[in-house]
Amino acid sequence: METITQSKESIIEKVDFQEVAKNKTIILFDGVCNLCNSAINFVIDKDVNNSFYFASLQSEFGQALLTHFGRDTSDFDSMIVYEKGKIKTKSTAALRIAAGLSGGWKYFSIFKIIPAFLRNGIYNLVAKNRYKWFGQKNECRIPTPELKAKFIEQLPNR
Repeated sequence: METITQSKESIIEKVDFQEVAKNKTIILFDGVCNLCNSAINFVIDKDVNNSFYFASLQSEFGQALLTHFGRDTSDFDSMIVYEKGKIKTKSTAALRIAAGLSGGWKYFSIFKIIPAFLRNGIYNLVAKNRYKWFGQKNECRIPTPELKAKFIEQLPNR
């Protein structure tokens, strides 16, 4: 088991996540959460600049990115934004996403003036209850080939 773990970690160390992202912003989300999937569908529809790529937190890529940043690989309570070698979580991630969308959504970034611990209090309340309030599912939107190219599920061939 130790050899497998070491091998997995050495593979992750060699992955250039920014290269995989092709210098776009990656949104990692809970792939079985109805609220999260609806949010991703919303982002897809409003991403007119084609700025975002997507990966579920449960995917091989999502798990590798969590491991790379020393995050719990079984904690799916936060949407994560990976951009330029750094991650943003919770409400800060949501505000970053809003800033990249078409229409008036970028104006939500004004909420950055509210301290993160207050914003995250609301975020945590919703995250804790999201399955109860919105449910879970195992299937997602059926993607077109263009849309499918925006989802990163596996690590690059090694």
